[in-house]
Amino acid sequence: MKKLISAIMMLVLMAAAMPANAQAQVLGGSNNQTIGKVESDGTIRNANNSTIGKVERDGTIRNANNSKVGKIESDGTIRNANNSKIGKVESDGTVRDGNNSKVGKVESDGTIRNANNSTIGKASGVDKKLAAAIFFMNVLK
Repeated sequence: MKKLISAIMMLVLMAAAMPANAQAQVLGGSNNQTIGKVESDGTIRNANNSTIGKVERDGTIRNANNSKVGKIESDGTIRNANNSKIGKVESDGTVRDGNNSKVGKVESDGTIRNANNSTIGKASGVDKKLAAAIFFMNVLK
């Protein structure tokens, strides 16, 4: 009985760790064109389906060569490869650069807006912090 309960608990934990929608989340440009996607395992692909990076469970961001190019911390702080703070995403989706200046916002529906409130992209279903790192901090460029 203990083994059965342990197996059920393991399945529940694994299901909880999996995203509700295991399909890739699309990154879109300002004209609704697909510019990339984030797969359920954290792989980041460009519009040509080439791997350009990956975000690991601990927030580490790696480029296509598997070199660390940044990290997203649990409080929303975004760091570059040298561990310098280059930005932060606040709980409401406001994105600030390393000087604490507002550079944009990631809305709850995934709309990406610049500091002038103009729509510059879409990242529906993508974690706000990762969307900010990709669109504003250029960690994969």
